[in-house]
Amino acid sequence: MKFYNLIFFTILLYCFACKNENKVSKYKIFNYNQDSDIASLDPAFAIKQGNIWAVNQLFNGLVCLNKKLSISPSIAKRWEITNNGKTYTFYLRNDVYFHDDAIFENSKGRKLKAGDFVYSFKRLIDPKTASPGAWIFNDKVLKVNDSTYSDTCFVALNDTVLRINLQNAYSPFLQILTMPYAFVVPKEAIDVYQKDFRTHPVGTGAFKFKMWEEKTTLVFEKNQNYWKYDSIGNKLPYLDGINISFIGDRNIAFMLFKQKKIDFISGLDENSRDLVFNSDGSIGKTFSSQFNVQKIPYMNTEYLGFQLDKNTYTDKENPFLNLKVRQAMNYSINRSQMVQYLLSSVGKAGNNGMIPPFMMTKNNVNGYTYNIEKAQKLLIEAGYPNSKGLPRLTLSTLTRFPYKEICEFAQREWAKIGIKVDIETLDYPTLLENISKGNIKFFRASWQGDYSDPENYMALFYSKNFTPSGPNKTRFKNENFDKLYENTLNETNESKRLKNYYLMDSLVMAQSPVIVLFYDEVVRLLQKNITNLEADAMNNLILELVRKD
Repeated sequence: MKFYNLIFFTILLYCFACKNENKVSKYKIFNYNQDSDIASLDPAFAIKQGNIWAVNQLFNGLVCLNKKLSISPSIAKRWEITNNGKTYTFYLRNDVYFHDDAIFENSKGRKLKAGDFVYSFKRLIDPKTASPGAWIFNDKVLKVNDSTYSDTCFVALNDTVLRINLQNAYSPFLQILTMPYAFVVPKEAIDVYQKDFRTHPVGTGAFKFKMWEEKTTLVFEKNQNYWKYDSIGNKLPYLDGINISFIGDRNIAFMLFKQKKIDFISGLDENSRDLVFNSDGSIGKTFSSQFNVQKIPYMNTEYLGFQLDKNTYTDKENPFLNLKVRQAMNYSINRSQMVQYLLSSVGKAGNNGMIPPFMMTKNNVNGYTYNIEKAQKLLIEAGYPNSKGLPRLTLSTLTRFPYKEICEFAQREWAKIGIKVDIETLDYPTLLENISKGNIKFFRASWQGDYSDPENYMALFYSKNFTPSGPNKTRFKNENFDKLYENTLNETNESKRLKNYYLMDSLVMAQSPVIVLFYDEVVRLLQKNITNLEADAMNNLILELVRKD
């Protein structure tokens, strides 16, 4: 039924684009599938990839990322950073309009003003909004006291100049502003639609909302008044519309892609992966002759975490609290084999630090490589020769592929040196809750970067970020690390910051609160007639430059 709805709404979208024309074949509709539901089209709630991809088409922010994940102008054409990194002044374009909508006079979208960003940002941090994105400004922008934001944290100096004042310098701040949470919305839309704004979004983006049958089909159409042009002066976007289907079964979506009913797929399950890739990770010739395949490094590190907060242990001699045991378990996993056999070489062995190596250029950290002899020696030094006296350990994970299979691979590797590990599978909410509370001592997890700065990964080990209030799931605490981390937040020199990240990541690897398993890769499949859709390391989906021939 969902597939027939997909066809129906695609035809309907053609009709929207057609208007008074007799022929519809020239209209270009981009079809992609979202295998999980989208909860909201409000950028203040763009916490999951599906939501982020959708709102990326509808909204804009002050700045954006280019394909190399460097900061580029968007609604802000330029900016200045003054006051020792605590004041950001943005100079906005004067030709940006919100989408046409009944909330505006004569249903014509009005011109955007700097005050719209002030409103959007204050709405984001308002507890009444309850946005999961409030953290991008919490503890960063200027406050009067611990609980009250200053009236001058966000200021519109005039219609085209916006100023943001920070409490302290924060070097990744521009990266933070590229996130959908920082997209601009009009106050009129929130006032009128209120909670229904999630299903009736009004933005400034290349596409505007048309219709949504939840869990079935979501349709956007071209914004004829979009403010962007390409490099030779052609008005964007090129596409006439976007049609998003919601087929939960990836095998069915893959079949529809092969039948050319879907234009784009991101990610593959275990069945389709072997049809696309050879065992060495190269793309199969048969598949690449019919479709385009993109495969690049992804800002996602898969790891196993040890919970190190002694206050949560009744047994203070627990092996997980023994550094040499953790190091031995790190050395005894052949990550290269794991990636090759389980993932068809989609991903890179986690032999460096927590930060994906491509983000560190030449400053790659040395992590743990496969070394059985060293692992056995460390167990002797830990007081467990040949693992004698070591109790059975438990590793908690999710059931779905490849998480359980990866843990079982590690289980077999540890068994080679006598370490006995039981695998416990839990549903996601239960696993997350127990990790956050510190109840689970050894777990599988991953960290996908929210913004393209290595600080994003080092925040996982800052002692003030203990779960459940922060992302430090291992509850790792190290005084030297904390000092480096805090100093780096205020450091504006890029080379010094990279050096500090290297030192922090090296320290983390030496203390072994995690076992880095592999660095993921973005895999995207495109029809041959789709061009200008380039993958980046955050797996962003931006369709304003895409062509469908």
